[in-house]
Amino acid sequence: MKILFNPQERIELFKNFLHCETDVSYDWFTTYFQDEAADRKKKKQDFTPHSVGKLLSKLVDTEYLDGITYDCCAGTGSLLISRWNQDRLNSNIFIYHPSDYFYQAEEISDRAIPFLLFNLMIRGINAAVVHCDVLSRKCKGVFFIQNEKDDFLRFSSLNVMPYSDVVSREFNVKWTDFRYPDHIENKDWPEYLINPQKRIDEEKKLKDKIEGFMKVVKIKEKVINHG
Repeated sequence: MKILFNPQERIELFKNFLHCETDVSYDWFTTYFQDEAADRKKKKQDFTPHSVGKLLSKLVDTEYLDGITYDCCAGTGSLLISRWNQDRLNSNIFIYHPSDYFYQAEEISDRAIPFLLFNLMIRGINAAVVHCDVLSRKCKGVFFIQNEKDDFLRFSSLNVMPYSDVVSREFNVKWTDFRYPDHIENKDWPEYLINPQKRIDEEKKLKDKIEGFMKVVKIKEKVINHG
């Protein structure tokens, strides 16, 4: 957590990690965490295998999700990562934007929270992570992580939501005596929220270019086939 709260150290850690592993389609920590850090006795922590997460993400009909996914007892994020990867595959690679999707995770484990945040932030995901008991709603804190540039090649930033009545009501939680330090990295509205029309115009131009390119390809195919 100390590293995650330090933007420079965090980015350096992310870059070093991606030198070792570049496949972001699955949770890298599932096996390690389950064998080394899971509290099976008290919290009955067992983690969803990658194959099961992949199957579940394909079974869920994205038409009714409206770009929003919720995972209670998220652990280190295995199911959310599978869902996020499926969302990417279902989207058009040329117009995919992280802001088109939002994920909310809830997890009680102090040990799992840093891994969960790491997993979501290194993938540039927009999400709310609630450190709470999903049944009693007793909560140690709410994190808002944001891909500020709305660029799938960038990492997300980290923000601790205020311990206020407004946030408590929004996430239906009850604050405990524990407090994370005040930490806000996104102090201004991102460009894609300030000027949404700009992104729409850019997407239209890109679609027109792609359609024009495909027309040229089809013409060339006809010439070759009739050559």
